[in-house]
Amino acid sequence: MNDAIAHKAFFKSAQNIGAGGYVASWLIKLLLSEGFNVHGTVRNPGEDKNAHLKNLENASEKLKVFKADLLDFDSILTAVKGCDGVFHVASPVPSGSVELVEPALKGTLNILKACSESKIRRVVIVSSSAAVAMNPNWPKDQVMDETCWSNKEYCRTSNNWYCYSKTVAEAEALEYAKQNGLDVVTVCPTLVLGPMLQHTPNASSLALIKLLKEGIEEIENNMRKIVDVRDVAEALKLVYEKPEAQGRYICTAHMVKTQDLVQILKQVYPNYNYPKSFKEGKELSKLSSEKLQRLGWSYRPLTETLVDSVEMYKQAGLLHS
Repeated sequence: MNDAIAHKAFFKSAQNIGAGGYVASWLIKLLLSEGFNVHGTVRNPGEDKNAHLKNLENASEKLKVFKADLLDFDSILTAVKGCDGVFHVASPVPSGSVELVEPALKGTLNILKACSESKIRRVVIVSSSAAVAMNPNWPKDQVMDETCWSNKEYCRTSNNWYCYSKTVAEAEALEYAKQNGLDVVTVCPTLVLGPMLQHTPNASSLALIKLLKEGIEEIENNMRKIVDVRDVAEALKLVYEKPEAQGRYICTAHMVKTQDLVQILKQVYPNYNYPKSFKEGKELSKLSSEKLQRLGWSYRPLTETLVDSVEMYKQAGLLHS
């Protein structure tokens, strides 16, 4: 799989995030900038939340947006046709409800079946560290790698349906690939931060905005595993283009406790309404992106990610200057 044959890329969106979503937008921007023809899917192409896609470089010539739904096989098949590769970048958003499991699983299988029928060369699926790290029995001092999976029974009994849905969907995708001879690679990002291209804040951006403006009396000093949205887009393109890429790839860059994260922000932006105190947080296992880095992936400094995020929030009116 190389540039000579990877003329087209198909970006698959979720039914409630859309091709205009956070990671989605940056991936489309990257692919368009490098000459790919891109098929994007959204539930409602005319909605304002997808309008920014039309303004991306090369969009008028190389981006075609399809109306599609994860659970509508025929709409997926229509969008996939004519493409060499598929990026399935979306999933139902985090929720406390078991109801997100079926669309996550069925939607993923619909995409894979459409790819099989259309003879797609490679499918890249965005999973999550949520499918790796939810294992209460894992020794906290032992680094997790791609062989680690979240404990499905633990996710069920703790009602962590987002982690459960991610774990089940990724596992089913890899099993489908093995049984049907489809080339599938999965990428598991941690907390994704960085500037947004879309107009509506996503969950991870809101978490950072909360630290900057809400003046919380006391917050848990948890360990946060952070990766820049632009570096995630680069990782997705990398595993698509590298013939030797296979299996799963953890995508994370920085491990930082909340208190240290606030200190980094304060050095650049001293006047925001930060949390007033910190209490001991949960001990979490470390994750390694060594496998992805061996493939050639690198990431930007944490301060760059944070500053670019804050500056964009200010421009969007989400934070005062």
